[in-house]
Amino acid sequence: YDVDPFHFYVITEVDDEGAHIVGYFSKEKVSAEDYNLACILTFPQYQKCGYGKFIISLSYELSKREGKPGSPEKPLSDLGKISYRSYWTHVLLTLFGSQTGEENVQIKDISNMTGIKTEDIISTLQSLNMIRFWKGQHVVFVMQDFLKKYMAQKKKIRLCDSKCLTWTPHAERKKGGSD
Repeated sequence: YDVDPFHFYVITEVDDEGAHIVGYFSKEKVSAEDYNLACILTFPQYQKCGYGKFIISLSYELSKREGKPGSPEKPLSDLGKISYRSYWTHVLLTLFGSQTGEENVQIKDISNMTGIKTEDIISTLQSLNMIRFWKGQHVVFVMQDFLKKYMAQKKKIRLCDSKCLTWTPHAERKKGGSD
């Protein structure tokens, strides 16, 4: 299998004995569909520890740095659908929870803030029954009681902290530099 069209990102956990590979993801170097993740793997001994969502969030942090919202390569597996829908839901509800409700935010604005493609935002909002037709147009309807319940859960999700990420998009790197 030709791996040349892909970048590979390896995630490690570091302890006193050194760095241990937790998993990885691959991303096409050039994607006409704006895929930000082609393949994802978390090794069995690290599954159920939050690394899958961490890897997903890392792929979106890279998309934001590149200035172009992304989406995982389709079709998603059943587990992939569950993982991504859970991640997208968390990101969107956390974003809505941080707003006053007075903002007039467009789906495109949400996409730019989160790095998530508009189609994935819309499908997630539809699954949460948060898209309504009002005065001749589709609007996002945030149910405050639902949002308050979600925020009260204070779910601890292992996500990539953009402040800790040192990464320059490949298109911005100097020729002859190291990858």
